[in-house]
Amino acid sequence: MKRTLPFWLRPFFMANVGIRFVAVCLPLTLGAAVLQTQTMSKKETMPLERIRNFSIVAHIDHGKSTLADRLIQHCGGLTEREMSEQVLDSMEIEKERGITIKAQTVRLDYKAEDGQAYQLNLIDTPGHVDFSYEVSRSLSACEGSLLVVDASQGVEAQTLANVYKAMENDHEIVSVLNKIDLPAAEPERVRQQIEDVIGLDASDAIPASAKTGEGIVEILEAIVTRLPPPEGVADVPLKAMLVDSWYDPYLGVVVLVRVMEGFLKKGQRIRLVSTEADYPVDRVGIFRPKQELTDILGPGEIGFFTAGIKQVADTRVGDTVTDEKNPCVKPLDGFEPSQPVVFCGLFPVDSSEFENLRDAMGKLRLNDASFDFEMESSAALGFGFRCGFLGLLHMEIIRERLEREFDIDLITTAPSVVYHIYMTDGSKQDLHNPADMPDVMKIERIEEPWIEATILVPDEYLGSVLKLCQDRRGVQKDLTYAGSRAMVVYMLPLNEVVFDFYDRLKSITRGYASFDYEITGYKAERLVKMSVLVNGEPVDALSMVVHSDRAEQRGRVMCEKLKDLIPRHLFKIPIQAAIGGKIIARETIAAMRKDVTAKCYGGDISRKRKLLEKQKAGKKKMRQFGRVEIPQKAFIAALKMDEN
Repeated sequence: MKRTLPFWLRPFFMANVGIRFVAVCLPLTLGAAVLQTQTMSKKETMPLERIRNFSIVAHIDHGKSTLADRLIQHCGGLTEREMSEQVLDSMEIEKERGITIKAQTVRLDYKAEDGQAYQLNLIDTPGHVDFSYEVSRSLSACEGSLLVVDASQGVEAQTLANVYKAMENDHEIVSVLNKIDLPAAEPERVRQQIEDVIGLDASDAIPASAKTGEGIVEILEAIVTRLPPPEGVADVPLKAMLVDSWYDPYLGVVVLVRVMEGFLKKGQRIRLVSTEADYPVDRVGIFRPKQELTDILGPGEIGFFTAGIKQVADTRVGDTVTDEKNPCVKPLDGFEPSQPVVFCGLFPVDSSEFENLRDAMGKLRLNDASFDFEMESSAALGFGFRCGFLGLLHMEIIRERLEREFDIDLITTAPSVVYHIYMTDGSKQDLHNPADMPDVMKIERIEEPWIEATILVPDEYLGSVLKLCQDRRGVQKDLTYAGSRAMVVYMLPLNEVVFDFYDRLKSITRGYASFDYEITGYKAERLVKMSVLVNGEPVDALSMVVHSDRAEQRGRVMCEKLKDLIPRHLFKIPIQAAIGGKIIARETIAAMRKDVTAKCYGGDISRKRKLLEKQKAGKKKMRQFGRVEIPQKAFIAALKMDEN
């Protein structure tokens, strides 16, 4: 039997259910609101004075990445199980070579000795001269720097270069004497060296060992007490600086930003000022160093966002990110785009790999906007690409990544620099490839790039270094001493440096010299194009631009090397170096001789002579139509200039 409520009780029952419903749902709603308020208030309660943005600058192999590991470990960014050596160096090639190529960022939460919680944003920067562009843009996102100096090796060339960049960005600098656990460490000597060479007060430099963890707490305390907090206003339109970008196959372009003013929120429509492109923000987050999503980034904070951007080329470093509907009044100054300084040709050993090489370069370009390439063809090597790089290490790393990650065997042509050619008709050309040199009669003058090189070297090797610089057309600018180390400043043509200057410098100083340079400008010189002819055919891959005073010496060395590197053929092969129509050097590879008279046992001499004449005619014909095979190693070995 179905039971029903009397009609006079129904209103009370409905009211009771309503009360229960409100009683249950109201706390949930209020709880969610409170939770949201807590999240927002948590966001708002980290005041600017408790945020620190800093980078680590140092010479190569002075312990930047290891120190970053210890800071992450101490602040609990990763568990013991997740930690690995050089945790911020994500590329395999970075771990193998022990160098940092891409600047990486991480947010750390630190509770100071005064009981206050601080937010530390760390950017680990590269140390090599080729990646100084990465360093400069990372420094502009920070207010302070840790200057790390090896307590056994002391101040090196890149230490100077990077600390001066930090000073240009008005950074407060905390000096750290790393590797004090080494038996050869001399902290007091290095402390004095920092004061003498750099001009910084090093009396409060912190002795530390990133390997053992000694001094890490003192470094963290110095960061929160001695480095300044960022400046910024919250209640104004969004203004953020684009620090870096890279390609993710699932998310598209990931953009790293430093928020200067206002807020960057998920769901907001943003505008990139330089390209005037608008995008909706999909994700906002930070690195700890693992990705962690958050809804909002406020003034002074460093984080990332994704917005369905398809190409890294659309996100220019130094660009201003602002709100689409309410843009900022004045955008940030930004950076000059990085300019390639070294060019070379990359050709596949197997010509059928050309399309694979094109795809591989396109993929590498997604994550390295400074890598430039365009298609070119060579009579000797077939189809390939003319590529631009920031320096020799950059070139070596790109080539190694292409060979390792995409399994393509490559031939690399002679590295060259960009020349300015002024024509007699008043026009100007940029020459990237020596094979494209215009007719000499139409050229008024050729200018080449010059650099200011800083070399720090122990006193006993100074004479050898000065001779090397003089041999490379260098002009001495300065020579000073810091203890037993000499600091030499030379003006050098970049063309003389890109071949093997660094290898020679390390060789004659047994690895103790350090080298840094910056391009100062262009200067007119007596430069000529030297061509190499093998069997009368010019090999464009071996063409180079040289100074007229050194052309003959370079030509002789090149011909002698090729004579040893090219295998003998059945016909005689002349190897010549030429400037225009003038041959300046020549070597001849003798023909392989086959004994055609072996089957003649005695008999008339005229029969042997007849066979030899027939062989001679065949060799002449073969030399006329024969093709000389130049092995891959010949191209690479021929371009290494020995000092003899």
